[in-house]
Amino acid sequence: MPMQDHELAGLLAQEAGDLLLGIRDQAVAEGWPSYRLQDEGDRQAHRHLVDRLAELRPDDGLLSEEGTDDGARLEANRVWILDPLDGTRDFGRPESIEWAVHVALVEGGRPTAAAVALPASGQLYGTGLSAASRPLERERPVVVTSRSQWGEAEVVAAAIGGVVRSFGSAGVKAMAVVGGSADVYVHPSGLYEWDACAPAAVATAAGLDASGLDGTTLTFNKPRPVVPGLLICRPEYTGRARSALRW
Repeated sequence: MPMQDHELAGLLAQEAGDLLLGIRDQAVAEGWPSYRLQDEGDRQAHRHLVDRLAELRPDDGLLSEEGTDDGARLEANRVWILDPLDGTRDFGRPESIEWAVHVALVEGGRPTAAAVALPASGQLYGTGLSAASRPLERERPVVVTSRSQWGEAEVVAAAIGGVVRSFGSAGVKAMAVVGGSADVYVHPSGLYEWDACAPAAVATAAGLDASGLDGTTLTFNKPRPVVPGLLICRPEYTGRARSALRW
C-alpha cells in the first residue's frame, strides 16, 4: 500500500532533520565557518527532499525555498511546499536549537498534509499526529514573534494581558504554540509560502486558529508565493488578538 501523505510528510521532515544534524556534527568536528555550514545545510536538505519526492510522488508539483520556481507547479493538482531549512542563520550557530524543517502538501490552494521537524530538540509535529498540548502553567499568556518585529505582538500582548518573547524560526515559534509553551504567534510581514504553509497546517490540524495577519484565510500555491503575515492562536485568544489588530 502506498504511504499516506501525512506519514510521508513526517518521514521526509524527519529524514531531512537527521541529515542536517549530521552536517552540523561534521561542521563542528572539522571547524567549518558558519557560512559553509549554512550553505551546505540548505543545499543538502533541499536535494534530499527533492530526490525523495521524485522517487515517491513523481507526478506532484514542487515549491521549495532553495529551488528554482519555473511555474510548472501552478498547473499541478498536488504541490509540495518545502522549507528544507527554516532558520538558516540559527542553524549556522551550532549551539542553537531554533531551526526547523517544513514539509507540506497543498491541493486546491489548501494544505492537506504537513509536518514540521525541530531536529535539534528531537521533536516532530504533523497533521497526522496529536492535538495541541495543554498550555504550560504560567502567570500570563505568552506571545511569540520575530526578533525584529515586536510592534503587532506588543499590541496583542496588551489585549490579552500577556508578555512578548522572541526567538528562532517561523516553525519553532509556531510549534511553541502547538506544544503549549506559547499561546499566540504573531508575524506581521516578510513571509513566503514555504515559511508559513507547514506551520499553519500543523497548527490548524492541532485545533488552533491560523490566518493571515489581516484576517484572511490562508491559501497557497499562488503565482506570487507570499503570505500577508501570520497569526496562530489558541482559540481562547483569537477574538481578542484579532480585535486588537483591528480586523
